[in-house]
Amino acid sequence: MSGRLLVLAPLAIEARAVRAGAPGAEVRRVGMGPRRAARAAQDLRDIASGPTLIAGFCGALDPSLAPGDVVLATEIRGPHGTTACDDASILAGVLARGGLTVHAGSIVSSSRPVVGSRRAQLQRSGAIAVDMESAWLVPELSGRPPVVTLRVVLDTADHELYRPLRTVRTAAIAYRNLRRAAALADHWARASQAGEVVLASPRASCAGVLRAVETVRRTLADRGAPLYVRNQIVHNAHVVADLERQGARFVDELDEVPVGATVIFSAHGVSPAIRAEAVERSLEVIDATCPLVAKVHAEARRFAAAGFDIVLVGHDGHEEVEGTLGEAPERIQLIASPEDVGSVTVRDPDKVAYLTQTTLAVDDTAAVVGALRERFPMVSGPSTSDICYATQNRQDAVRALAEDCRLILVVGSANSSNSQRLVEVAERAGCPARLIGKAGEVRPEWLVDVERVGVTAGASAPEELVQEVARALQGLGRTTVRELAVATEDVHFKLPAELRAKGSAQPDRKEVT
Repeated sequence: MSGRLLVLAPLAIEARAVRAGAPGAEVRRVGMGPRRAARAAQDLRDIASGPTLIAGFCGALDPSLAPGDVVLATEIRGPHGTTACDDASILAGVLARGGLTVHAGSIVSSSRPVVGSRRAQLQRSGAIAVDMESAWLVPELSGRPPVVTLRVVLDTADHELYRPLRTVRTAAIAYRNLRRAAALADHWARASQAGEVVLASPRASCAGVLRAVETVRRTLADRGAPLYVRNQIVHNAHVVADLERQGARFVDELDEVPVGATVIFSAHGVSPAIRAEAVERSLEVIDATCPLVAKVHAEARRFAAAGFDIVLVGHDGHEEVEGTLGEAPERIQLIASPEDVGSVTVRDPDKVAYLTQTTLAVDDTAAVVGALRERFPMVSGPSTSDICYATQNRQDAVRALAEDCRLILVVGSANSSNSQRLVEVAERAGCPARLIGKAGEVRPEWLVDVERVGVTAGASAPEELVQEVARALQGLGRTTVRELAVATEDVHFKLPAELRAKGSAQPDRKEVT
């Protein structure tokens, strides 16, 4: 369905701004006000389907909006009811990267200009902007995705249209920004296409992440804010920001925590030295370390006690690695690749063991372990793989996506090791992949001529972000969404003992199939 952008503009000046910004678009004047808009809507029923923009000026209702700000409608309210709008998150990202200030919210359509007390009345309804045409246009365009209402603020409560001098200044700002928005929307429209979104399964938050996040939330509910957490509880900016809004304070070092306060250790674990420091500062510790990370720590202590030299396969600087290294610093050496194996020094070649970071790529880890076995034939390993079940499952799901899709979007933060590995696994399987933090980071140029897009998420990313990305892709015309499942997960971890004592117990881990 990729095609030419159709723009519906009420006034001649609005149409002129759009043509200046997007000379390749088809621009139609629909006229000002409900009567002209309703008549124009009748003429649109037989027009060829394609990306459609209802573009023009609007009045601000929300006092935070300023002249020149762009409003993308999430719904249109009118005298005959409310119409939900296609998701415009991807366009919002394009506009924001283009230097425009973008707001998403309800637009109400009025049959007459809105000033004074009428503006305040409509603002109380929850709408953020007002126009005079969209409610008569949008319902007639239903079933033709994508259809987006884009309005640029011309007047506000402080700059109303009946003040001529101010209107001249704000009109110049609004005209310039409408022209710029049209140019960016034309770029966005090239990615509109009928197609399919394929969701990997399993995906998103694993049991260890859910346990850690719930630990912070339960502790906030029990003890109130502020609550201190050493390092990010999980490597996801969205989750961290949400917990910060609830009162969590994330710190890099324990000396940032007041003496005697409560501190939560993140899912990545900490070294014995950090635990000793917490005791010295009389801190009350709630340990949210993932049980699978704690397993690696226990293995490090066991091998060290038995006199083994330990080779830890992982990424330098990662919190999980730092915690594991701290369990036996005199016995553990860190390597990241097969090439590093040659630099390993040991006391006894027959007493060497290896451990791995839980979030590594399975294939990469196998190559390193293979090199270790070649150099140290008697090397010992953990009784079961250190690679997290969720890491394994998500990588398997990405490989399946790569066979079915022309692009894979991985939802996760840049500091998330398991999310980065998903990108690498996809590309190694021959499918281009992009790491994004949210729907607005999707770039239209990635999607041109891509009829099937795969979506997954790292184990530290919440499912809600995956659904937002899926809705955003649907807003570009990809109307079919299906799941591609390679495994079923039924895994739960108990909350830390300090919270279980308050009756917050969860079931033990169940088997993964």
